[in-house]
Amino acid sequence: MCRILAQVLTIWITLISAAAADLTCDALLLLSTNISARVLALWNQTITPTNVTGVFCNTSIDGIGTCWPRSSAGEVVSRPCPEFLYGVRYNTSNNVYRECLANGSWAMKGNYSQCHPILSEENKRKLHYHIAVIINYLGHCISLGALLVAFILFMRLRSIRCLRNIIHWNLITAFILRNATWFVVQLTMNPEVHESNVIWCRLVTAAYNYFHVTNFFWMFGEGCYLHTAIVLTYSTDKLRKWMFICIGWCIPFPIIVAWAIGKLYYDNEKCWFGKRAGVYTDYIYQGPMILVLLINFIFLFNIVRILMTKLRASTTSETIQYRKAVKATLVLLPLLGITYMLFFVNPGEDEISQIVFIYFNSFLESFQGFFVSVFYCFLNSEVRSAVRKRWHRWQDKHSIRARVARAMSIPTSPTRVSFHSIKQSSAV
Repeated sequence: MCRILAQVLTIWITLISAAAADLTCDALLLLSTNISARVLALWNQTITPTNVTGVFCNTSIDGIGTCWPRSSAGEVVSRPCPEFLYGVRYNTSNNVYRECLANGSWAMKGNYSQCHPILSEENKRKLHYHIAVIINYLGHCISLGALLVAFILFMRLRSIRCLRNIIHWNLITAFILRNATWFVVQLTMNPEVHESNVIWCRLVTAAYNYFHVTNFFWMFGEGCYLHTAIVLTYSTDKLRKWMFICIGWCIPFPIIVAWAIGKLYYDNEKCWFGKRAGVYTDYIYQGPMILVLLINFIFLFNIVRILMTKLRASTTSETIQYRKAVKATLVLLPLLGITYMLFFVNPGEDEISQIVFIYFNSFLESFQGFFVSVFYCFLNSEVRSAVRKRWHRWQDKHSIRARVARAMSIPTSPTRVSFHSIKQSSAV
């Protein structure tokens, strides 16, 4: 009580010295930034407004901290937007609005829709980083779901088992394992784990990098098969499944082992994520990945060149020829991993180019498995034909069972059959 009286006395002295006859928000904000509700109510009872008559709303401070002066009933009052809110700076040139209701009370909430935050460079980077994280999670979830469906289709459809589809199946498996380990990394790694550098987190990083490398080498296997079948015109019967298994699953293993040894001796910190300045152990596995991309780029160039030559020799028009060539190129891009070439591009210091690079990189990397599933399973003519046959077979079997069930339910007594037929005929 003594504290309240002291505050009121201070206010009165300030108001009298300023010759202010009414309580204004400017005086209120100058006096104190932490005024209790009881003090504010006492002000409203003791100070009589000079320019407000009839029913009016008392001076009030809302939950955000905006001060609303005494106003006549029915008036819509405007105040500048707050300069700071929850540590974020706002543009004070815009206004916030609140209505004084007819009964002399303020509306429950003010209209802060025109108050926009002024984001600093750091806040902008954090915002774009959070959006990129959301894109990554969304893309990996969609990709993992599509990859699992494609994996099940290739596993169940034994009629389409050939070397080309087996390569597709293994590529999809590699993408599934990489996406799964990506989720493990995101859900288990945190700053404390990074600093502790425990063994299991290093093993998780090694597993993720291994499956990342297997993606590239299985795409290299895809490129080898297509290049052999289209450009070299060799018989694909000479190719064996074990050759591609060695390329896709075996070759990446010693590469990751060599990388792990290099990390253990030269950069053994932060769960083997990132790299220190002057230490180039990550190039032990990134180098072969870049080499595979370059070889696949050469494969793609030769494949498109041969396709263009064959299309020119056909009787189709030039427009259709280029359309088919572009379509073939776009279909081959996700398979051969050329989109990964964009990940090694330095966007420079320009802010816009960095933002575009972050979003483009996040989208392509996270949705890569989805594109592979769509192009090489869901749009695969052999897969679609096999699924259609399975569906028709199931429908036929279901209809046969239905006919048998109906036949079993038909009465066998001649008298009852005759009675039903007579009843139906009389009803007609």
